This record gives sequence, C-alpha cells and structure tokens, in this order.
Amino acid sequence: MGVKHARGVPFGSSNRQKSRRFCMHLLDLTLGTPEENLALDDALLEAAEETDQPREILRLWESPEPVVVVGRSSQLALEVNRALCQERGIPVLRRSSGGAAIVAARGCLMYAVVLSYELRPALRSLDAAHRFVLETTLTALRPLAPGVMRRGTSDLTLGDSKFSGNSMRCKRRNFLYHGTLLYDFPLSLMELCLTMPPRQPAYRNGRAHQAFVINLPASGGVLREALIDAWRAREIDSDWPRQRVQDLVAQRYSRPAWNYQL
Repeated sequence: MGVKHARGVPFGSSNRQKSRRFCMHLLDLTLGTPEENLALDDALLEAAEETDQPREILRLWESPEPVVVVGRSSQLALEVNRALCQERGIPVLRRSSGGAAIVAARGCLMYAVVLSYELRPALRSLDAAHRFVLETTLTALRPLAPGVMRRGTSDLTLGDSKFSGNSMRCKRRNFLYHGTLLYDFPLSLMELCLTMPPRQPAYRNGRAHQAFVINLPASGGVLREALIDAWRAREIDSDWPRQRVQDLVAQRYSRPAWNYQL
C-alpha cells in the first residue's frame, strides 16, 4: 500500500490524548489506490462510531491519478462516459454518500470531516449540517478568493462558477461530510468523463461542465493550511484504521457489484 502524505500521532488513546479528546484531529493522508482512499473516509466514520468518547477528525488527500466517483444512488449510464473511462483506464467507483458524479485528480484537494452529534446536537438537522460545514469551509477560503459563496444545497462557487461539490453520510452518533476543492484541475477532464447530470441546480443554466466549473486561485498547500486553521485541526494523527480500510476495499470498493450496482 502506498502512502503519499502523512502527519502523525497514534490512533489509540494515550492519557494526553484523553485530556484533549475534544480537539479536532488531523489526518493528511493519501493512500496508494483510489479504492483505499474512498474506504478510508468510511473507516474513519465507523471508527468514530465505536469510540467511547467523541472523536472528530479532518482528513485531507489528493488523488495522484484521475478517478470518477459516483454518488451512492447515481446511475452510471446517466452520469458517466464509462466507455471513455474504460478506454483511458480511469477507474469508476461508488462512494457511500449521496450526490452526483465527480472527477478527482491532481489539482483537486479532497477533504472530509467526521463530526460528532454528541458535541454538535444541532447538526442532526441536515440543513444545519450543510450550513455549518460549508460556512466553515468558506471561512477558510474567503481570504484567498473574495466572492466565494454557497449555492444550491451543497455547492461552493466563485461567482456563478462551481469549484466544490459536497455530500454527507449520517450514522447514529456521527456524520461524515466530504467534498472537493478545485485549484489546478484539468477542467476538460470533466467534459470527457462525465455526461450532463440528470439533475442540475438552477444557477447552472444548462452550462457544459467546462463552462460551469472553475479553479480557485490558490495552491494546494495554501488550501490545506487554510482548512486546517478554519477547523482548528491541530491534534495530528499518524495512525488510522488500516484493517478496516482493507476490509471495506474487499467487501465494497473493489467489487463491480458495488461500483456498478450489478
């Protein structure tokens, strides 16, 4: 298994960690395959469900190669140019959260937060959860790109152009919220890999992908630090639920029955 980024403290609970257990943890980690990277977001949510104390975490990663990721209920035939993806060797995988298909690659920073309902009971309302996470992200981005805003349910835009799509998965004690931040992304890749989505926000006005999306005027490193500061994620992790990731890859993300809903 390859690892691109890592910053570090054990996943277990030392006495020092117990006294600071309500701090936001940080995991800056890109694993070696797209299947493992999708599985890690889920594994972090499942691990948080099993802890005795609330444990919130911000994860950052960036796919070194192109991958198409569809939503839990997406219909591939309606959202993905699967023949082209197959021709170019671009994997098509399905995440456990909702929303439409996205393309990830270098130049697209991926972020995920696992947040506790015990610490934040007001976020059991879906509208409140969307608003809280996206406003925290916008707090990070406004100094870098004045004019960024939330549009639709979970898009972030610069003017009328989208640079971030987001989705969530809820469990009993915690929820996962994750999304994309385009900053140096080859926008033409979306036109190649994705069809026009069957559902579109009104502000899109029928625009093709390349006319609808935009890169933020910031580097990946600057975006990383801005998110870390906005979430106050300074409790650095180096360990993570390795076996759970491998189990999820074997049971879900490597299986055509999951990815293609065969």
